[in-house]
Amino acid sequence: MYNMIGIMMNVLGGLTGAYTLLIFIRILLTWFSGARYGKPYDILCAVTDPYLNWFRRFPFLQTRMFDLSPIAALAVLSLVNNIFTTIGRYGRITLGIVLALVLSALWSAVSFVLGFFILILVLRLFAYLTNRNIYGSFWRIVDVISQPVLYRINRIIFRNRLVNYLTGILSSLGVLVVLRIGLGIVLGKLLPLLVRFPF
Repeated sequence: MYNMIGIMMNVLGGLTGAYTLLIFIRILLTWFSGARYGKPYDILCAVTDPYLNWFRRFPFLQTRMFDLSPIAALAVLSLVNNIFTTIGRYGRITLGIVLALVLSALWSAVSFVLGFFILILVLRLFAYLTNRNIYGSFWRIVDVISQPVLYRINRIIFRNRLVNYLTGILSSLGVLVVLRIGLGIVLGKLLPLLVRFPF
């Protein structure tokens, strides 16, 4: 019985993993809207768009600048894939495994957000060090996203002291990188302990 459930869950995990890859490819191809891909692209759209469109129905996933529905779609698929592969690996579900899955899903979201802000601050640092024209639309978006993060982190670190812009970017970047690595290490130690809970 365990073998059958394990095999079935591993197959479902493999299928959700493959579907996640298709969704990711579909999202990447939307960045090149003028290109023509032919019949394979039409098949890809037919397979992935119904799932992606389901998330587009939620207004709180849409902002003026960003469509967060693809991220939510990928996060749900990742959670489902984790559930299948975990049941396939352990052959059972316990409270510890459920807590580990929930914590893992939350960490995936937090990790993505931290990684996103790290990338934005690296771009901002690059623009600052290379004297890029920051008045273009891309750099304005980077500024709109980076400024609140820089302000909040620098306010926590430096209180009311004034620091130059480069120090502010580097210190904020350092805090986010340390937070991302530190939380990853803590969760890497905590999740196996939760999975071993017998109940």
